[in-house]
Amino acid sequence: MKVINVIGGGLAGVEAAYRTAKEGKKVRLFEMRPKKTTPAHKTDKLAELVCSNTLGGIDITTPRGLLKAEMEKLGSLVVEAAKKTAVPAGGALAVDREKFSDYITEKIESNPNIEIVREEVTEIPEEGITVVATGPLTSDKFSQFLREYLGEEELHFYDAISPIVYADTIDYSKCFWGSRYGKGGDDYLNCPMTEEEYEQFYNALMEAEKVPLKDFEKACYFEGCMPIEEMAERGKQTLLFGPLKPVGLIDPRTGKQPFAVVQLRKENREGTLLNLVGFQTKLKYPEQKRVFRLIPGLEKAEFARYGSIHRNTFINSPKLLLRTLQLKKNPKVLFAGQITGVEGYPESAATGIIAGLNASRLSDGREPVYPPETTMVGALLKYITTADPKTFQPMNANFGLLPPPERRIKGKLNRRKYLAERALRDLERWLRELS
Repeated sequence: MKVINVIGGGLAGVEAAYRTAKEGKKVRLFEMRPKKTTPAHKTDKLAELVCSNTLGGIDITTPRGLLKAEMEKLGSLVVEAAKKTAVPAGGALAVDREKFSDYITEKIESNPNIEIVREEVTEIPEEGITVVATGPLTSDKFSQFLREYLGEEELHFYDAISPIVYADTIDYSKCFWGSRYGKGGDDYLNCPMTEEEYEQFYNALMEAEKVPLKDFEKACYFEGCMPIEEMAERGKQTLLFGPLKPVGLIDPRTGKQPFAVVQLRKENREGTLLNLVGFQTKLKYPEQKRVFRLIPGLEKAEFARYGSIHRNTFINSPKLLLRTLQLKKNPKVLFAGQITGVEGYPESAATGIIAGLNASRLSDGREPVYPPETTMVGALLKYITTADPKTFQPMNANFGLLPPPERRIKGKLNRRKYLAERALRDLERWLRELS
């Protein structure tokens, strides 16, 4: 029997191995720890959680609540382990880290179809089917291999993420669509500021509380991903020559150039999500909401994703991957987890399930598959494989990724409930068709 390789013993890797083994396939799961460690991991256990111990909301009207409900229907080991090792956390699913990784490690070690190989992998095996799930702290040697294999410019080592807001929460009466000097289409939503509004925004930005950097993240401070608050510290005028530059933009309401302008661009083709251009930041999440809501038009904006800058190896998935998570240049190689450009524990694990499912199908000579885009899993796969490759940045689960309801539904909670119920219904139908 052919053996399927899974590289990486994090959340995505264990899900890929577990799903493939459950399909009756032999799996070789590579994990380099403890022979080679990372700056963040403390143990040699599989699925070790190195940051937060929460997997997000439980209710299906929250993005990660819906995602985990879908994962449960897909047979997720991570969700099973989380429920077995949960600790009280209000409306979130939080876990006892040690018991969580112990549970998953025991499940994988005791599976007769899975062989765990404690070695560092430095290149993708030429023979057979391989799932790459090496995560945000991919080793230097394997990173170098990927740079050469995929193309140096297609591999990124740091997230420099700007916040994303839901388009339907913006006050458009204070903004205008347009492009600098009238070049191209009206591709940017411009939020103009007076000098007084800029002064208030600048002062709030300077006073805001930041997330402290971890030691292994400090190398990310280069000009290409400079946090907006770091730019602001260089002087009050710096932002006016950077992301808030008003030159070439005329406010149609006044016929004049504003003192400052914050620009937003569409994050997805449907335009349900808008990205604050150049606003990568290390501000704490509540501070981002407080400060960025001082921008005209964003006073009541709801955030689909907050900004961040941190170490995270990821590939340019829209250019490199099919929606089945197969590599375009070599369909026998699949990618899963944060290396594909998804953000968060459940998101990473969910892609591992799909990669494992498709590795098994490829082994049998069957066509690989992906869930409907009306599901949160399917919507994430669509985003990471169809976003603009020139501006691609990692994404977490959010309702802005889902196609809107087929009819008008009043109230955010009612709308989310409808989208969640539709997603679960469509996923069940898809699973019946697969069986």
